[in-house]
Amino acid sequence: MKNLIPFLFFCILINTASFAQVTIKGKVTSDGMPLPLANIVLKNTKNATISNGDGLYSLKKVSVGNYEVVASYTGFKSQRKNITVTDTVTITLDFNLKENNSLDEVVITGTLKPVSRIESPVPVEVYKPVFFQKNPTANIFEALQNVNGVRPQLNCNVCNTGDIHINGLEGPYTLVLIDGMPIVSGLSTVYGLSGIPNSLLERIEIVKGPASSLYGSEAVGGLINIITKNPKNAAAFSADSFITDWGELNVDLGFKANIGKTASLLTGINYFNYSNPVDNNNDNFTDLTLQDRISVFQKWNFNRKNNKLFSMAGRYFYEDRWGGELQWEKKHRGGSEVYGESIYTKRWELLGAYELPIAEKMLFSFSYTDHDQNSVYGNIPYLAKQRIGFGQLTWDKKLNNHDLLFGTALRYQYYDDNTPATVKEDINWIPSLFVQDEIAINENHKILLGARYDYNNNHGSIFTPRLAYKWKIDDNNILRFNTGTGFRIVNLFTEEHAALTGSRDVIVLEELKPERSYNANINYLKKMYTGNGNFIGWETTAWYTHFSNSIIPDYDSNPNQVIYKNLDGFAVTKGISTNLDMVFNNGLKLILGATFMDVSKTENNIRSRQLLTEKFTGTWAISYRINKMFLDVDYTGNVYGPMRLPLLGDLDPRKEYSPTWSIQNIQFTFNKFKNIEIYAGVKNLLNWTPNKGNPFIIARTNDPFDKNVDYDTNGNVQTTADNPYALTFDPGYVYGPNQGIRSFFGLRYTLK
Repeated sequence: MKNLIPFLFFCILINTASFAQVTIKGKVTSDGMPLPLANIVLKNTKNATISNGDGLYSLKKVSVGNYEVVASYTGFKSQRKNITVTDTVTITLDFNLKENNSLDEVVITGTLKPVSRIESPVPVEVYKPVFFQKNPTANIFEALQNVNGVRPQLNCNVCNTGDIHINGLEGPYTLVLIDGMPIVSGLSTVYGLSGIPNSLLERIEIVKGPASSLYGSEAVGGLINIITKNPKNAAAFSADSFITDWGELNVDLGFKANIGKTASLLTGINYFNYSNPVDNNNDNFTDLTLQDRISVFQKWNFNRKNNKLFSMAGRYFYEDRWGGELQWEKKHRGGSEVYGESIYTKRWELLGAYELPIAEKMLFSFSYTDHDQNSVYGNIPYLAKQRIGFGQLTWDKKLNNHDLLFGTALRYQYYDDNTPATVKEDINWIPSLFVQDEIAINENHKILLGARYDYNNNHGSIFTPRLAYKWKIDDNNILRFNTGTGFRIVNLFTEEHAALTGSRDVIVLEELKPERSYNANINYLKKMYTGNGNFIGWETTAWYTHFSNSIIPDYDSNPNQVIYKNLDGFAVTKGISTNLDMVFNNGLKLILGATFMDVSKTENNIRSRQLLTEKFTGTWAISYRINKMFLDVDYTGNVYGPMRLPLLGDLDPRKEYSPTWSIQNIQFTFNKFKNIEIYAGVKNLLNWTPNKGNPFIIARTNDPFDKNVDYDTNGNVQTTADNPYALTFDPGYVYGPNQGIRSFFGLRYTLK
């Protein structure tokens, strides 16, 4: 009995401690000022509260155990603290939050210097991985579909290749960078936007409008800079994988390792497979191209004295994709028995940055890419090699109120293919000089002056100046004005997919001169914080770009040809774009965007709207967090206005203009478990596909080699009983994805 009493007393103590009702209280501040309506959450429980007008909060009835407490407030960095709850009645835990709105992030793309987005005289849009996770995709190309003013454009119904349009301009006008280096260009504009592992993505910066004065050719319409993570800041291990009911499988892995005190290493692996032919529109052609793709990316950051930068990265990419008639097999590749478009792509990339070990701030950056493409379009082979080397040295110097940047660059371009247009290897060396001066007139007014000189041995000297002005009206209102010029040197067979596929003949009427552009845009940014903790960010941009020497594919003059020449006239793109970001303290977040534009060409005093350019677009991402259920709901989508489409003649029964169309998606993410997110949803909720309302999308699928097409003496297609619309095989009538509704399920794991 004597031994039983102490045992019972010990059990009572343990039981009392286990069910102790402890209160965690404290104050949420920022720089000493209280933050009312801040969210305080006890992770992995249903216990949550908000701070009062004095920033004070109280979490009651907390049981004994180990917890993570998170304090968050709109426009500020969340703060996390670990705490051990014992039988103490009250625990005090204070938080001091630092402001961190996405509008204040550091960007480098607009000026080649790290600068706060608010302070940059060049408007730069920033998108973090969490934005793209609202609608998970297998590649960067698809991920950009919910960015306002940016549209992934499919160029072929069979092989599903595409490019990125910014403000209505074709993909070759957009320069895609990785860590500021021109990695994705030429051939890879069409074939290389896939396979960049999402696990390595730190953010994507987008500049809309010419940036040739800093980045040279190809940056006429704008640029997309894919910033990869610093290995020091990356998770030790991350995994993200999803599968759809169409059979698409995407796996994304990331690993970090420290190599002693010398360096840190980050490795990313992306694998995508789709091998389930689907033909929902019953034309005997695949609705979605079959793909088998792997990409391996590795980045090294070396530790140096005085924190000088030295990083290197490399990527290897391989893809095997095909589309065509359902009965197509590898043995049919390149033959005339069964039609298929088969593309093997091998590509490797190397890039790096080295800050010189001197007192002055000088940075040497370099990149090299090797792209090998082995492809057939029906019975037409296209074998191409492209190598691009790039080196750049910049000197960042501040003198009084002048923030100067001097730079020199050298670009090496090698291209060769088996087409008659390439008689011999095309080798080009393009040296460049550029200078930039950002002048701080006072705290609220800045002017940026810039100029670039390029020399191309085929086209001579090219000069591109620019000017930017920023007026900081106050901390929450910014006005920017930018103007400048751009240029683009065209290589048809690396940029224009229509030159490779279908039955149209490619006609080049003259030696193509570089395109030139003149641009002006005005940008207004406003931030609004309401008294109850809500935030609204509003940004609007109006732009006007005038092109001379434009090279616009002519599909209209002859339905059997694609004609290329410098436009005898001019082209114009103009419009207005607006973005609205709203964050509410009840867990609701809205990102809304709309763009209205007019893209036209004028030749022989006749003005016409350009093909495949819509007049308006809209995008949205609506998110709501249900804390008690540990659930995030994301509803994303886009809407596009009608665009003129390439028909094959007056008898072509397909619609000349696309309808207004929309792709909408919903996703549910469950995040109760530590380091794990489980997500599922539905893509293309409306089950929209471009074949609706059309008798067919691909012309003459029953005769893809045009064996039964009759021509007159002038080469015009004749009407016959077998060919009542006088058509040839044509997969180029495409403006949106041909993949219908599908569900997906995924798992995301992060080990910090």
